[in-house]
Amino acid sequence: MIAALALFIGALTMNAFFSGTETGYFRLSRLRLVMEAVGGDRWARILLWFVNQPSVFVATALVGNNLANDLTSLSVVMATQRIWPQGGTWAAVLPPLLVTPLMFICGDLLPKNIFYNAPNRLMRRSAAMIVVGAVLFAPITFVLWLMSLVLQLFTKERPEELTLSLARRELNAMLVEGHEAGILRPVQRTLAQTMLAVAGQPVKNFASPAGRVVRVTTTMSRSDMLRIAQRYRRTLLPVEDPQQRRQLVGFVRTIDLFLDDAGQELKLEPFIELAENETFLSALGKLGVAEDALGHVVNAAGKTVGFVTGRELHLALLQTQ
Repeated sequence: MIAALALFIGALTMNAFFSGTETGYFRLSRLRLVMEAVGGDRWARILLWFVNQPSVFVATALVGNNLANDLTSLSVVMATQRIWPQGGTWAAVLPPLLVTPLMFICGDLLPKNIFYNAPNRLMRRSAAMIVVGAVLFAPITFVLWLMSLVLQLFTKERPEELTLSLARRELNAMLVEGHEAGILRPVQRTLAQTMLAVAGQPVKNFASPAGRVVRVTTTMSRSDMLRIAQRYRRTLLPVEDPQQRRQLVGFVRTIDLFLDDAGQELKLEPFIELAENETFLSALGKLGVAEDALGHVVNAAGKTVGFVTGRELHLALLQTQ
């Protein structure tokens, strides 16, 4: 009976540990870990490694929880056989009724709430045991890791996507805390959150389709170009060359058409070439460096997908919810 009781207490403690650390893991502050790791903190470096290897930690926590559940079942069976050697109705009904609420409260709900409220401090104290668990369960977690690689071949999802998702969620939480503390104004917080939301999206999502952007030709007069610009309210006009099968050769600024002399040779500006899958943030950086430039979005074959300006990307930051 003493052995069954000791096994039950050990299994309950093990279950509580892995349930709590699983919650604490997803609540860790990556920024704080990086700062402490740079400062030479050994445990912070260990936790940062686990944060950068989510599949290893998740597999370790799952194996630990399942092993704890198996040991709990074994201890209950041992105690039941000791108390009711002959079995019976009470032996089948009473143990689950007594153990299940205790396991739920002490082995799952309570530790999760504790780690949720103090993730960094408790995870630092648990780092050594996490390492021990990772080493002991390494043969099993290695098999799970191989299975995850096979699943990635079918789902085409990478661990880096989970890491980026966690980092983005953490940064968003920091913005909320900064707003609540009065450090950030509402417009600053909104702008930063919008940047996080659109930064990784392809620039083609924000470009005007090629068929909807009016173009001018090198054979047009300045007055014709100005009329087209005023009619369609365009400040930047793509220019085609009819002698080269209407190939795009650059763009002109409406203000230059208005200010330059009529007899002066038309000055064409080069496009800022953007791949259709280039990120919003990368495109914004390129268009921000070039003053009042027109982005030419092309696909892998070099065909025109659309056009975009730095002003349109800035407006997307203010309009995207």
